[in-house]
Amino acid sequence: MLRTVLLVTVLFAGSLQGALAAGEYMVVFTKAGSFDDAKDAVEMAITERGMVVNNVSHVGEMLERTGKDLGNSRQIFLKAEALEFCSAVVSRKMMEADPDNIVYCPYVISVYVVPEKPHEVRVAYRRPQITGSPASQQALKAVDELLSGIIKDALK
Repeated sequence: MLRTVLLVTVLFAGSLQGALAAGEYMVVFTKAGSFDDAKDAVEMAITERGMVVNNVSHVGEMLERTGKDLGNSRQIFLKAEALEFCSAVVSRKMMEADPDNIVYCPYVISVYVVPEKPHEVRVAYRRPQITGSPASQQALKAVDELLSGIIKDALK
């Protein structure tokens, strides 16, 4: 399957280095610094918007633990966690426009560090596919803007 690859260049004040090349299905930002600082900043940016992180998935730890059981010793992440949350306002508009948009909820922002770049934190989200009626498209664009805005604020 052929995928269009976008290169999004985003420069912010401080040490934010920009967005990595990503498909239309995801957005990945990078920043020099520590995993814990980036994760805390993302969580703060979420809560400052009146939302609550419902769950933190410890993806890196799970892969490390299960990799040993499967006989696979390759380390994929130094650290990797996914923060799940929802917005009553944005989600309601999204699902009022089209109940099938439930598949985009909850929202997830992943924070991770790969072994090849131990001093670079990546913060990413799945971009919702902008489809459906005009109301649905508008609501899904709002979700994309919310997720991108959270990360931009966190990585300032």
